[in-house]
Amino acid sequence: MAALLDVGKFLLAARKCRRPTCTDYIISLQAEDISKGSNAYVGRLRSNFLGTKFSVFDGQPPHAGAKMGKSKSSRLANLKQVSPRVPSGNYPMAHISYELNTLGSRGPRRMQCSMNTIPATSIGPGGLAPTQAEFSLNNVNPSPSNPIFHSKSASLENFLSGPLSYQKNGGLVMTNKAPRWHEQLQCWCLNFHGRVTVASVKNFQLVASPEDGPAGPEHNKIILQFGKVGKDLFTMDYQYPISAFQAFAICLSSFDTKIACE
Repeated sequence: MAALLDVGKFLLAARKCRRPTCTDYIISLQAEDISKGSNAYVGRLRSNFLGTKFSVFDGQPPHAGAKMGKSKSSRLANLKQVSPRVPSGNYPMAHISYELNTLGSRGPRRMQCSMNTIPATSIGPGGLAPTQAEFSLNNVNPSPSNPIFHSKSASLENFLSGPLSYQKNGGLVMTNKAPRWHEQLQCWCLNFHGRVTVASVKNFQLVASPEDGPAGPEHNKIILQFGKVGKDLFTMDYQYPISAFQAFAICLSSFDTKIACE
């Protein structure tokens, strides 16, 4: 998978690596050089066996004082003489969850993203998100309502909830906006303002979840939306406080097979 800007400029690329118990996606700044040892390595996305839980790891510190996560890959990197230009870190920055479908009925996905490095206060007045470290690289090159899925399932209530540790610590938590059932079209719909034109279970919009108390106007603002516009072609729109890498990794999780969700 690769990301291109509207003007056709290349942005990011990812390569899928299947493993016995999980799936890894290596994310790179160069489509022709996608590996953990590359100068273009940005980070990775890892899923569990069921494809319902994902962790996003940044190759460089997302902000000053960030702590590296412990994993086999990071321990191996510390044992080798690695060039300062090659990112060898393993910094956890986000966790993504898809709700298990216990009813066995097909329907819209329900997802939740917990951003480790972005405070929930960042979306409020005067809020700020940590600034990511710069990449040390030198050679880096309308319809009113759109269908997202053509099957009606059980109630859309009870989205992923519960006192997650990230929410307790004041981290930003995003959930997908609930679609509505369109009786005439017989499908679930979200308003993508013309940016999404093809029905797909992968289509979604993410908004911030209230940490405590009622939702304010800032919780209605769409932070990330992703959807299909053609065969093997999707659009990704994102805004502050998430970065292009964070948005790209979250959208990658939508492609992974979810055995227990659909």
